[in-house]
Amino acid sequence: MKSKGYRSERELVHMLWEKGFAAIRAPASGSMSYPAPDIIAGNGRRYIAIEVKMRSNLPVYVSREDVENLVKFSKIFGAEPFIAIKIAKEGWRFLCLSHLKQTRNGYKIDDEVFYSGLEFDELVGNLRQKRLFE
Repeated sequence: MKSKGYRSERELVHMLWEKGFAAIRAPASGSMSYPAPDIIAGNGRRYIAIEVKMRSNLPVYVSREDVENLVKFSKIFGAEPFIAIKIAKEGWRFLCLSHLKQTRNGYKIDDEVFYSGLEFDELVGNLRQKRLFE
């Protein structure tokens, strides 16, 4: 499963570079005592920190610690925090932390939350869909 996660992270880094964002994987995320997201990207005007999750289906659970570390890093770095979810056959969605459903041990991303997320082109500013009930 980890190799699929690494491939997904590398795929997203390449996608960001193609849209004019400098982006790197932070391969040490989760392995050191400092908070670190999976991907850091910026284009000189906008900076984003991304925690990446890849699954075959929903729901996806994200630990409280992962979200807290993403928030800590983002505040210090000056980045917008996002949870990026790639679901097989569905593609990528990028979730603002305020959209996550809280559980006892963390957060849950179900169909409702996943489809409320931004698509890649929305994230990088190329497109803005009008959403109902925003």
